[in-house]
Amino acid sequence: MAGAARKKAMETLGKGMTEEVQRWGCMKQNGVSLRYMMEFGSKPTLRNLLISAQFLHKELPIRIARRVMDLETLPYGLSHKPAVLKVRDWYLDSFRDLRSFPEVKDPNDETEFTQMIKAIKVRHNNVVPMMALGVQQLKKGLDPNVDYDGLDEIHEFLDRFYMSRIGIRMLIGQHVELHNPNPPLHCVGCIHTKMSPLEVARNASEDARSVCFREYGCAPDIKIYGDPNFTFPYVPAHLHLMVFELVKNSLRAVQERYLDSDKVAPPVRIIVADGIEDVTIKVSDEGGGIPRSGLPKIFTYLYSTAKNPLDEHDDLGTADTATMAGYGYGIPISRLYARYFGGDLQIISMEGYGTDAYLHLSRLGDSQEPLP
Repeated sequence: MAGAARKKAMETLGKGMTEEVQRWGCMKQNGVSLRYMMEFGSKPTLRNLLISAQFLHKELPIRIARRVMDLETLPYGLSHKPAVLKVRDWYLDSFRDLRSFPEVKDPNDETEFTQMIKAIKVRHNNVVPMMALGVQQLKKGLDPNVDYDGLDEIHEFLDRFYMSRIGIRMLIGQHVELHNPNPPLHCVGCIHTKMSPLEVARNASEDARSVCFREYGCAPDIKIYGDPNFTFPYVPAHLHLMVFELVKNSLRAVQERYLDSDKVAPPVRIIVADGIEDVTIKVSDEGGGIPRSGLPKIFTYLYSTAKNPLDEHDDLGTADTATMAGYGYGIPISRLYARYFGGDLQIISMEGYGTDAYLHLSRLGDSQEPLP
């Protein structure tokens, strides 16, 4: 985007702050791998916690400054939508908090620093629905008959933005969790060194099923296949989120298809396979599938017909109940979570029959974080 536009947008932030954001936004980001986080965190000595805090003290402002610069220069006036300005202010406040925190030199500083980044993580809790609201505010003003070529640019921005957010939250969450005096067995921070994908898939699908029950009064069965004893190191919260989204979509498709039918709704099947490089989880349904022309759209942030929870409740506190439709970001964000640790998500559909989602997770854990 033109430097002039970026400059003009930044002027509204106050001169000194603008220069500071630009200076930090141009610095090199440093990615870490799942394996490194696991090995480093397995000995949470005071010295290691100090090293971790010093790394975050320098790394987080770089990542956050980049997002502020991005938020300032979006096409079609998206940067000026009230919801997007609110997100930008959250990021600016966090940047300011980090930059005004003195060097982390001893365990006392480290404890204070940890409290501060904990508060930053909470401040950013509602970034995803708030950005979704900004996109909705933008769409209301666009002519539906015009083919806008810059929408791809918005999609790419959101992919970068949400991927970066996953990284920031992972780094903060990992550091904070290393302070837990009684960590659960086999856990290093947020990473479970012996995670059973079957067990996580079972929990996530039960959660999705109860959402389906709440919405429709009934729910298709779920059948899970795979080795119950197989484990590998991963972040259970990430896997739970991805499987929950995929199963929820499958349940909804099957439920909608068999709503007025006398036939029994067919089950959703989950298959967990452990390969040498990847663990793959397949979620299969017979919910009628998606037309081929619609497949690219399921990975975008711009086509959802679902209601945004922030739309009805301006009060942000009520925005975390899971709904069947969500606000249409479940699939693209799940793919980012998969890619964050070197995996991927693919969706194959047979229109008139059903959909198969393949969630690939890297077993090796040594791919670097993607750094948008």
